Amino acid sequence: MLRRTSQVAFGGMWVFPGGGVDADDVDPDKPDDDVAAARRAAVREAAEEAGLEVSPGTLVPVALWEPPPEAPRRYRTWFFLAPAPVSEVIVDGGEIDHHVWLEPAAALASQAAGEIELAPPTWVTLWRLAADAADGGGDASGGAAAADVVSGGVARLLAAAASRRPERFSTHIVREGERMATVWEGDVAYDGGPLDAPGPRRRLWIAPGAWHLDWPGAASGA
Repeated sequence: MLRRTSQVAFGGMWVFPGGGVDADDVDPDKPDDDVAAARRAAVREAAEEAGLEVSPGTLVPVALWEPPPEAPRRYRTWFFLAPAPVSEVIVDGGEIDHHVWLEPAAALASQAAGEIELAPPTWVTLWRLAADAADGGGDASGGAAAADVVSGGVARLLAAAASRRPERFSTHIVREGERMATVWEGDVAYDGGPLDAPGPRRRLWIAPGAWHLDWPGAASGA
């Protein structure tokens, strides 16, 4: 994970390598293929921001996020999962000033403790990865055995992501008093209903130190 410098958008937040799609990322023969353009942008940005050379063919699309209509800066964002190369991370020192390797559950715990700041799409992505990792289990004490667990864990997460259709999130923000939630299609409050209305939930509750995901099959809180 990378920490963005205070001089850029989302300054101070911890993010995955990424950025905007450039004109050179778009295939002139397939200008409407936004996934392919985003894939090329992801590879380029990983190299620019972190010095990591990721193979385009290894990227598995995980989710597409549409920001809330009221967001001051609106970025339509694809998230991908890929195995990292065995190489040193080198941050650019411009947009990024620090990096750290974290297991997804550890990143969520750091956010809950107030040690790092995350945006909701990053938080939900980490939650999904942590849930998939927990489903796989596994342990090792160190050395080659530990490396095997890491390698197997990455392969398991990639397989889990590839087995699902990429999730699509078009976020609405709902505030009631001191409470706030990001809600997604399928939630009873998505089209303006009250948060307490009876019905299905598909939302992330946001409060200092107490983010909590509430949707079918999720038994999670940070």
